[in-house]
Amino acid sequence: MARIIAITNQKGGVGKTTTAINLAAALAASDLKVLIIDADPQGNTTSGLGIEKTDGMPTLYDVLVHARSASDAVRSTEMDGLEILPADKNLIGVNVDLVSKEDRESHLRHGLEALGKEYQFILIDCPPALDLLTLNALVAADSILIPIQCEFFALEGVSGLMDTIDRVRDSFGHSLQIEGILLTMYDDRTNLTKQVAADLREFFGDEVFRTVIPRSIRLAEAPSHGKPILLYDPGSKGSEAYIQLAKEILTNEQKRFAKSAR
Repeated sequence: MARIIAITNQKGGVGKTTTAINLAAALAASDLKVLIIDADPQGNTTSGLGIEKTDGMPTLYDVLVHARSASDAVRSTEMDGLEILPADKNLIGVNVDLVSKEDRESHLRHGLEALGKEYQFILIDCPPALDLLTLNALVAADSILIPIQCEFFALEGVSGLMDTIDRVRDSFGHSLQIEGILLTMYDDRTNLTKQVAADLREFFGDEVFRTVIPRSIRLAEAPSHGKPILLYDPGSKGSEAYIQLAKEILTNEQKRFAKSAR
């Protein structure tokens, strides 16, 4: 079954979509079949992978609200092995359309059940809010990856997210794991970045990935061309960083598997 990772932080501008796109591409480059789910009504992951939003195109909204088969909405991308379940502006209606529905927090989990054997990894790009969309993602996920920008207010909002994770665990009997804390927009030329990174590693310990994502103009440019950084500029520092992150995640997965097999 696929490992489902929700990429979330209620604070915006921390690199969630950049991480979702480029981590998914790096995993696909490791000869794995990967699905990325755009769960943000802005649809930036969808456009960032070159998928044109057209009228009548089935999206995550149709899966969550109209119980449409997720496989009907999946689209191929330019990257071999990487597919996407797209989003458009209609997705913002989910928070209203699902609020009175039975089992409203589990619609995404049910929608993905039929896809679990088709992929090795499913990544969910969450909106920057602790709303019903994000709650659906957390209930569907095996683990959560939290991008944090190396800035003064880096820990702002993370405590609220941790409280939400605990509530999901308690309310749904769901053993949601922390995949890792990812330091993004990292600039080792500044003392502030180094201090924030040190504070985060002291606070979260081994939950912080060893890999850091550098501040990079090329990473920022790639989505406007509808490509992950591995296709836009494969030799860049940003590309190398996401390849290392994918390797770190795969190594951690092997360790979990070996531990569970004992």
